[in-house]
Amino acid sequence: MCHKSNYSSPKWWKESVVYQVYPASFNCGKSTTTTNGWGDVTGIIEKVPYLKSLGVDIVWLSPIYTSPQVDMGYDIADYKSIDPRYGTLADVDLLIKSLKDHDMRLMMDLVVNHTSDQHSWFVESASSKDSPKRDWYIWRPAKGFDEAGNPVPPNNWAQILGDTLSAWTWHEETQEFYLTLHTSAQAELNWENPDVVTAVYDVMEFWLRRGICGFRMDVINFISKDQSFPDAPIIDPASKYQPGEQFYTNGPRFHEFMHGIYDNVLSKYDTITVGETPYVTDMKEIIKTVGSTAKELNMAFNFDHMEIEDIKTKGESKWSLRDWKLTELKGILSGWQKRMREWDGWNAIFLECHDQARSVSRYTNDSDEFRDRGAKLLALLETTLGGTIFLYQGQEIGMRNFPVEWGPDTEYKDIESVNFWKKSKELHPVGSEGLAQARTLLQKKARDHARTPMQWSADPHAGFTVPDATPWMRVNDDYRTVNVEAQMSFPWEMKGELSVWQYWQQALQRRKLHKGAFVYGDFEDLDYHNESVFAYSRTSADGKETWLPVPSWSLPKKRTLS
Repeated sequence: MCHKSNYSSPKWWKESVVYQVYPASFNCGKSTTTTNGWGDVTGIIEKVPYLKSLGVDIVWLSPIYTSPQVDMGYDIADYKSIDPRYGTLADVDLLIKSLKDHDMRLMMDLVVNHTSDQHSWFVESASSKDSPKRDWYIWRPAKGFDEAGNPVPPNNWAQILGDTLSAWTWHEETQEFYLTLHTSAQAELNWENPDVVTAVYDVMEFWLRRGICGFRMDVINFISKDQSFPDAPIIDPASKYQPGEQFYTNGPRFHEFMHGIYDNVLSKYDTITVGETPYVTDMKEIIKTVGSTAKELNMAFNFDHMEIEDIKTKGESKWSLRDWKLTELKGILSGWQKRMREWDGWNAIFLECHDQARSVSRYTNDSDEFRDRGAKLLALLETTLGGTIFLYQGQEIGMRNFPVEWGPDTEYKDIESVNFWKKSKELHPVGSEGLAQARTLLQKKARDHARTPMQWSADPHAGFTVPDATPWMRVNDDYRTVNVEAQMSFPWEMKGELSVWQYWQQALQRRKLHKGAFVYGDFEDLDYHNESVFAYSRTSADGKETWLPVPSWSLPKKRTLS
């Protein structure tokens, strides 16, 4: 880089600890009269003192906007109203005030690549080919009709959350397809239309003026697409539809659109921004978005370490498992630590989110005997890497995946899991090895594991909701022993060790006290070829502090597939 590095320049968002709240599963407000078993904004307000005590600076909310909830709120029907099951705009204002009173901030999820098919914009767009909002979405005529008279989609792209389905949804009334990359209920906005871009700016301004501190931007690198919409290469000959991400990831106008967001909105505020940028692993490409002079985003989530278990012989394949070596994980994390410093970018440090299974179940041995040690190992790792920390609800107590005995037909709620299980049952007969393997894959990798209710106490439903309510999703069976109340009150002086929660609290305190080394400092990996420990040094810019974290993976491993 030819300019002076800004990597070590202090910024409030660099030093912050961001805590992601998945509202449906966080806490049901005890001061409300609702007993629907669905977390709400009032429930979050009640837990603000708890979050402060842990060491949180920013609360990031997954979507709470009005939504039919096909994809748990990522299908938005109104960007400026709150879904009634979560509360009201007045409740959000109270949350912002409560956080401010505790010297904390609120960050919102911004989902502007697509909307719900129930959004008023789409309803108007679908009303007629002559609608003024027709071009707000991506409509294309059928390529033709098959022998049965069924319309043929414009290309062979597969849906992301259901790869047996076309990424195009047929609209009978106007006899055209519209693009739906995630589910048939999530229509892609057409960013080629300047009116759409202006509407997005207006949504962002609405929330920033209300007092939030920034955005996590959902699949933001999908907003620019190859306008020729070509067929995707045949990766899996057995599948009718193929992954098409190369044609809608970091498309030809992506950086132009991101500069527009910055120039017209973000430049007027002191914000934190983080992008979800799937399928992009080229560090030089990501630096174009998160470099200190890029004027696009502060940082982006990198998913290389989240895909370390995937078998990619047929392209990107979430529903697969392989054994991995610690040196592979070291290579990924060390590479991002070094390159972001060298190229003047910034890392978003995370091991969990609402779209990933629990880290203690993925990276360590989550058995009763070793789960606590594994959770502390990961806490040590995350709190000593350079970048902004993103902590997911329940991670601070070592919540793990729910057991394999839970039935896929009843306990898995996520649309991606439902589609995978449906496909698996169509491919494999009952009692077959293939169906058993599919069940194991769900238990290891489904998004549902991150979405079980937060385990607050040993009370009924883990204290998530009142005893006579039914939680929207089943509480993990281990809540009587693994919960916040037990871990916060753990007699560590008598036991000679900390609970997972206490370990996280102290680790976050240590990070803030020694931010020169842990947040901004130099990173050097040590003993790289050691497959048992991940040793590295963190040294402050002034050279006065050097720390040597040594997370050890010397625990017995659990097999990936039985």
